[in-house]
Amino acid sequence: MAEKVKLHPETPHQKRIFRIADDLRNGDIILLPTDTQYALACSYTNKKGIERIRMIRQLKNDHLLTLICDSLTGISKFARMGDDQFKVIKKLIPGPYTFVLPATKEVPRLLLNPRRQTIGFRVPDYPICQNLVEQLGDPLIATTARHPDYEGTEGNGTEDRKELFRRFEKQVDLIVDNEQPLPGEPSTIVDMSREDPVVIRAGKGYDKFLEVCAVADLNPVEA
Repeated sequence: MAEKVKLHPETPHQKRIFRIADDLRNGDIILLPTDTQYALACSYTNKKGIERIRMIRQLKNDHLLTLICDSLTGISKFARMGDDQFKVIKKLIPGPYTFVLPATKEVPRLLLNPRRQTIGFRVPDYPICQNLVEQLGDPLIATTARHPDYEGTEGNGTEDRKELFRRFEKQVDLIVDNEQPLPGEPSTIVDMSREDPVVIRAGKGYDKFLEVCAVADLNPVEA
């Protein structure tokens, strides 16, 4: 049964952040709130944790996983970006966006799309995530907390937070509870590995993304 830790969404208790970071270093996987939806997460170097997350979600090896970083500098260490991509991403983070980019050699191979050597990147506009990654000293690897036996977890906001916890409490080691209603809108996912951005999912913040692309003279297309 997972332990539950309560954290304020804007001013998370620092000693609890330290403790969760230690648990992540010791191999735990967690259910974590972000600026959009809850995510299953672990340290990006935790091979067994990543395998557990894939098993929980019943994910194929080519399913997009996301590195949660704390800054553009963090992304730059793990991703290759051209000038246009850099300028767009700089204006949009932190925020509710997942950017798919070619990975550097710093990213373990088991995290990558095996065909394209890409991975998703996020810098959530959310103090819990930012403080936790900063304290851990490494990115988190994450995917949306969508239970394979329940189609309502992602995207519609109809599931109660306690029900979400109940569905995962026997599969994760720790649940971070922000004591807030579940948000209904997912992140916007954009493939930035090509000349023009490819919109995989239009979610929260999509209008702002289009505005930034227009200023940068980029023409997003739908997948």
